[in-house]
Amino acid sequence: MFHKFTQSISGRRFRARTIVSIALSSLFVGLLVASSLQWTNVSVAQGFGQNATLAAGTATVPGSFAELAERLGPTVVNIQVTKIAPVAGIPGMPDPEGPYGEMFKRFFKDLPQRPEQFRTQGSGSGVIINADGHVLTNNHVVDGAKEVTVTLADQQVYQARVVGRDAKTDLAVLKIDPKHSLPVAPMGSSADLKVGEWVVAIGNPFGLSNSMTAGIVSAKGRVIGAGPYDDFIQTDASINPGNSGGPLFNMKGEMVGINTAIVASGQGIGFAIPIDLAKPLIPQLVSTGEVTRGYLGVNIQSMTPDLAKALKLEERQGALVAEVVPGGPAAKAGIRQGDVIVGFNGESIKSSHDLPVIVAKTPVGGEASVTLYRDGKTQKVPVTVGKLPSEKVTREESSLEGQSQWGLQLQEMTPQMARQRGLTDESGVMVVSIQPGSPAERAGLQRGDLIREVNRQPVQSVQEVRDAIAKAESQDSLVLLVKRGQGSLFVAMAK
Repeated sequence: MFHKFTQSISGRRFRARTIVSIALSSLFVGLLVASSLQWTNVSVAQGFGQNATLAAGTATVPGSFAELAERLGPTVVNIQVTKIAPVAGIPGMPDPEGPYGEMFKRFFKDLPQRPEQFRTQGSGSGVIINADGHVLTNNHVVDGAKEVTVTLADQQVYQARVVGRDAKTDLAVLKIDPKHSLPVAPMGSSADLKVGEWVVAIGNPFGLSNSMTAGIVSAKGRVIGAGPYDDFIQTDASINPGNSGGPLFNMKGEMVGINTAIVASGQGIGFAIPIDLAKPLIPQLVSTGEVTRGYLGVNIQSMTPDLAKALKLEERQGALVAEVVPGGPAAKAGIRQGDVIVGFNGESIKSSHDLPVIVAKTPVGGEASVTLYRDGKTQKVPVTVGKLPSEKVTREESSLEGQSQWGLQLQEMTPQMARQRGLTDESGVMVVSIQPGSPAERAGLQRGDLIREVNRQPVQSVQEVRDAIAKAESQDSLVLLVKRGQGSLFVAMAK
């Protein structure tokens, strides 16, 4: 019994020694193999350091924005604005001219004199664009301002004057007279900016001067309904009230945009004017106080799938001419209602949003070539670009989504109806009712619209509309030319 026990112990010791020997041998071989490899100084932990890359070929994650803040902060200014506005009455006190005014006068004969106006205060941001004291900001920051005060990063305060404003792009230039040369924000290129690229915004949100926020470019070319030249950079860098007019910088410290708008109900959704849009306008604002733009003289609308199908277009692109301004450059060049503009001076027109921007930057009086699609053929038309009148803007209409099957109830236009609507010498057929769920409703037709054409055929009576619809009975869609308000637009109705 004892012998068997000692034998067992001896066997276990042997196996233990064998295991240890094998382990030591493996370690020795491993060290030999490892010694033949090239060692580096980078460890896994170091891969999460300040300059760690996300993946091969990607940009580095910024470890600090301190250098940018120190270098660029002095180029950003705080703008305080005083505006004068009329008042209807003293706050909390009935208006003497209102429904309770007489009763109030009766019981309070010593009613104090109402002020005619009151002063309001507002604030925004700006960026220094030359050492002599020109400051770029938003037009809406200084619009209607009685007094404008600029505070520099070093807390020096100057009275400023507005030297130029452009409401269409929401840009304005101020001028102060500094005691010394000022630091200038370098301008970059918004065209080179990429979605996902890091950017920083500097401004005065809620009056908190020289605040910096960081984020990425969320999108480019955003159209938010601010005007005919919408082409905004969207960013999730925090932008708040008071940031308006402040700069958006890339990681090189170059200004790539002017912070302008936010989505009030959203978070991390801010918009900046691309600096490439502002660059050519700044010299004009400084020298003349306004911007001179090229003018074609057409009202245009977006190309919908139904319109593209009805017009037999292979691709849904271009700007559909809904109206040609009489006597304008387009009219003189022979451009017609219903033409689809697909190119301007060699630049492709992908959507109706592209055309106003391209035309606007074309020199006034210069010759341009318009490529358009008409009657199934593409042709080029030379045009002499005019000057955009200050009271007119080439506009992009919003895309719009026979009686019986089309859901239309019509009435011929009478002189009395025309007078009531302020129309003169208007011909056409009035839409008086639209059946819910019908093609007309889906197409976006509205009560009060005046139908001028059906499938490019002029109509002046209900019967002519019926006849035109009957001719198109075998077709899946109709194209109507509609007069709405002061403008015209094409509407495609699909069964």
